[in-house]
Order: sequence, then structure tokens, then C-alpha cells
Amino acid sequence: MDQNTPIGNAQRDAAAQSGAPVRIALVVLALCFTLSVFGRGLGDSFTVFLKPISESFGWDRAQIVSVYSLTWLASGLTAPFVGRLFDHSGPRSVYALGLLLLGAAFLIAAHANYLWQFQVSIGLCVGVGIAFIGIVPNSILLGRWFGPRLPTAMSVVYSAMGGGVLVLLPISQILIDHVGWRGTYEIFGFAALGLLLPLLLLPWRMFASGSPHVVKKTDPDFVDEGWTLLRAMRHHAFWALFSTFFFTAVGMYSIAAQIVAYLIDAGFPPLQAATAWGFSGVVLVFGMLGVSALDGLIGRRPSVLLSYAISILGIFLLWLLQYSPNTLLLTGFVVSFGSMMGSRGPLISATAMKIFHGKRIGTIYGSISIGSGLGSAFGSWSGGLIHDATQSYKPLLAFALASVVLGMLPFLVVPALRR
Repeated sequence: MDQNTPIGNAQRDAAAQSGAPVRIALVVLALCFTLSVFGRGLGDSFTVFLKPISESFGWDRAQIVSVYSLTWLASGLTAPFVGRLFDHSGPRSVYALGLLLLGAAFLIAAHANYLWQFQVSIGLCVGVGIAFIGIVPNSILLGRWFGPRLPTAMSVVYSAMGGGVLVLLPISQILIDHVGWRGTYEIFGFAALGLLLPLLLLPWRMFASGSPHVVKKTDPDFVDEGWTLLRAMRHHAFWALFSTFFFTAVGMYSIAAQIVAYLIDAGFPPLQAATAWGFSGVVLVFGMLGVSALDGLIGRRPSVLLSYAISILGIFLLWLLQYSPNTLLLTGFVVSFGSMMGSRGPLISATAMKIFHGKRIGTIYGSISIGSGLGSAFGSWSGGLIHDATQSYKPLLAFALASVVLGMLPFLVVPALRR
């Protein structure tokens, strides 16, 4: 057939149109990944700032960890509002507000002298900023482009948490060594504001419209039951997912908030400690994709339970490190604990999207995500209190282990999560 005929032209146009959504979907995925790397990296970078700031002002561990706790508390509590604002105003406003808050927060923190100033800037404002460029808006936006492939897309975005840790923790330590923690915070603030203008110039109307293949195609077994937040809160799956987010975050963040300090106290040099924990970002990518791949092979529940077992192994290896601080144990801890840090997130997110799919999914999923924020805040704050009260990491590790087990329980006993 002559390719210059009307039929040939139509075929080429159809092929171009079919390929365009794929390319746009990949651009949206890359954008969500980049924002997640930046947001999570800035939030978790506080684990490197913990020691120099506490030494500058003479604050105990519980006081300084309260800042980190407020970050994730604010992030979690803001999630429903972020979902509602996304449903109402779209991604451009949400992401722009996030970068604006982050930039202002770090510039203010660079000149802070009192604990409450750090709690407001690095705690509350950074937490809210992370929520505005984080997993809730990214989940909703990616759901419009990837449809049934959302778990895989979410795995890529969730792995950004590891990417942020990998990139920004060592960079933070290097910058602190050269320009101090105040100078480093100024650099972070200007970097966030510098990203604001190019972000505003992106074609957000096209990004927000979603793929026509996903928008028009629906699951033949799906019936839109008109979920609202109140109705979802009366369903046992809502609270099962909420508790899984909460207890898992308690266990993981009670350790993560102090991991760099723990490794330094165990005998590792500061840069090696920060780099080792930053390397968890590499293994996290494989953990995220691996757990999501297992989801398609052995099912969601076995995949999630396996991820919890590996996390428990990581806690045990961390406990051994205080007795024998060597590279082999450190590598084993980073690989096992680091690879599972958030690895359940994509599957839990996809489960929530499937159960409560509808016009209010942003608000519903954001409300479920409060569990993660509350758990992260409570875990990191409780970990600081436990360390100060006992001057030991052993009770802290026992607390983390018990919390992780509680986070696993819903997948063992709740009917909606066992299927």
C-alpha cells in the first residue's frame, strides 16, 4: 500500500497518537520520580543534621528528634488536604505550593537559633511541603496514566525515597563539612525555589488530563459504588490499611531517625555512616521492583509478608552491629532493612486505589496515608525518648521489632487484605 495515500496517512496518524500517551506517561513518571527524590531526600537528610545541630545547641536526642517527628506528622496530617486540593485544583497548584514551602522553610532554618524555630521550619513546613510533592499527588496523577500498571509505576516512584537518601545524605554530610549546617540549609532552600519556575512552565493541563486509554477503559469487573470518605471509614479495609501504614512506619522510623547517629556511636566514621545509609537508596530500588514483581508471580499477600520478614532480619543485623561493627554486618543490614524501607508502599497504595476507586480517591487515600505520617512521627519521637531514658539502643530495637510485627498483622487476619 502506498504510504502517501489517505489510508496510509491515517495509519501513521493513528500510530503516532497511540505512541504519544506512552511517551507522556513516561514523562509524568519521570517528573513524579524527580519530585519524590527531592522531597524525600530533603526530609530524610535531617538524620545527617541531627548530630551537628544537637551539638551546636546542646540539645538531647528527644528534643532534636522532635523536629524529625514533626516533619512526618505534618506530612501525614496534610495528606487528605493534599488529595482534596488535587481533586479540586489539579497538580500544578499542589506541586508549586510544595516547592515554595520547602524553599522558604530551609532558608528560615538556616538562621534558626531556638528549638521551636526548627520545629516550625524543618518540622511543620518541610513536612507539609513534602506532602505537596509526595506520594499522594503522585499516586493520583500516575493513576490517570498507568491504570492497571499502577503498582509498577508506584514502585518506581516509591524507590525515589531510596534515591533521595542515596543522593542527598552523602551530599548533606559533604556540604556540612565544608560550609556548615546553616550554609547547607541555605543551599537546599535556594535549590527548591530554583525548581519552582521550570515546574510552573510545564504543560500541566495535558499531564492532568490522563491517558485516553486509561480514562476510557474501565475494569469490566469494577462497579463504581460512589465511595465517600465517611463511607470508606466505615469499611474494615480502610482501618486495616491505616494500621498497616501506622505500625510499619513506627517500626521503621524509630530506627531510621537515628541510624546515622547509631552507626557513628558504633564506631563508624560520620561520612561512612551517612554514605552507608545513603546506599540503602540503591538497594531500595531493587527491593521496590522486586516486591512488585513478586506481586504478579505469587500474589500480593505473600509478597507483603516476605517483605516484612526481610525487614525483621534487618533489625536483627542492626542489633548485632553494636557488638561487632564490621562491614559485612553493615552491608547485610543496609541490603535487608534498606531494600524493604517502604517496599510495601506501592502494593498498599494499589490496594487502596482498587478498593476505594472513584471520584473521591484522592481524599480517601490521603486520609489512609495519615497513618504513615502519624506512625513516622510517633516512631521517631518515641525512639528518641527511649534512647534518652535508657542510654541504650537495645530497647529501641525491641520497640521497632514489635511495631513491625504489628504492621504485618492486618495481612494475616483482615479478610480484605488476605484476598
